[in-house]
Amino acid sequence: MGTPGRLLVFNLATDADDPILGFTTGWLRALAARVAFVDVVTMRAGRLDLPPNVAVYSVGKERGYSEPRRAVEFYRILRRLLAANRYDACFAHMMPLFALMGAPLLRRRRIPITLWYVHRATPITLRLAHRVVDRVVTSSPGSFRLPSRKLTVIGHGIDTDLFRPLPREPRDGEPFTLVAVGRIAPVKRVEAMVDVLAALHRRLPPPGARLRLIGPVGDPAYADAVLRRARDAGVADRLELAGPLPRDRLPAALAACDLALNLTPGGSFDKAGLEAMACGLPLVTTNPFLQELVGTVDARLVPAGPTAEAVAETCHTAWTLGSEVLAKDGQALRELVVAEHGLERLADRLVAL
Repeated sequence: MGTPGRLLVFNLATDADDPILGFTTGWLRALAARVAFVDVVTMRAGRLDLPPNVAVYSVGKERGYSEPRRAVEFYRILRRLLAANRYDACFAHMMPLFALMGAPLLRRRRIPITLWYVHRATPITLRLAHRVVDRVVTSSPGSFRLPSRKLTVIGHGIDTDLFRPLPREPRDGEPFTLVAVGRIAPVKRVEAMVDVLAALHRRLPPPGARLRLIGPVGDPAYADAVLRRARDAGVADRLELAGPLPRDRLPAALAACDLALNLTPGGSFDKAGLEAMACGLPLVTTNPFLQELVGTVDARLVPAGPTAEAVAETCHTAWTLGSEVLAKDGQALRELVVAEHGLERLADRLVAL
């Protein structure tokens, strides 16, 4: 099959301002540059920042529609689109539910379905969707946990035009600042980040260390527990919950920090770590797939183990390296992200598939 004329996309949230899923706007723009038309059926819509050849149809979660009504809306929209257009392919981004629901109608018209899935969880909807889609794509070998002959690993899609190094202001007299971007939720192991902060702050001379968390509170009870842990460790005044930021403000926020921190477990190939690297910020992580990338640039940035003490020791090593070495490592990490996980490369591979 040649370059598709019209692509159908199932998307979880289509909102340029969404602090977690706003990146899908960039993905849609990249796909739209490679096909004639893109029609998006989304669970929720917000601010749209898309080219004229992209149309978005929401099933109404942002309007408070119930699940049964959203199901009715999905089929109403899909039937209307299929009656009016001929699609070359369907791309379901983190939407096994829509892939499963739409498969009978799409198969009848011989429209192949490609499912993108990056998560440790393997819910029943994913297992069922896996049976009916034509192929599955994911970012890394451990990001899709079901055994599958349909699977292709194609890397992540980081917008390296947006996430780029920015001029850094002199930071003399400022604490050595760690930054983590993402939801305040257990899967991000934020409580372990607090332990890293406490251990690192003990190692450093004044003005010590600071940890800045950028992202929404995904679990309020967990966020309260994190704050209690920081108070108990004596670093509450060193922990900053910055809240979510629009994506276009993230590069500047990252440029105001010294080192990115990512403690997600294997199977969660967290794009926030790659975005920090694309901004030229060195990363210390316990995630095995991110560690492999970082280790090719500077093995001194890879912790000896997953414990808070081991991570804090690596952060201390980064501090001792000095700003010039960290800047050099950061540039090398950016080049690696551009080459292996850039958005343009991902869009080319998706369209080819």
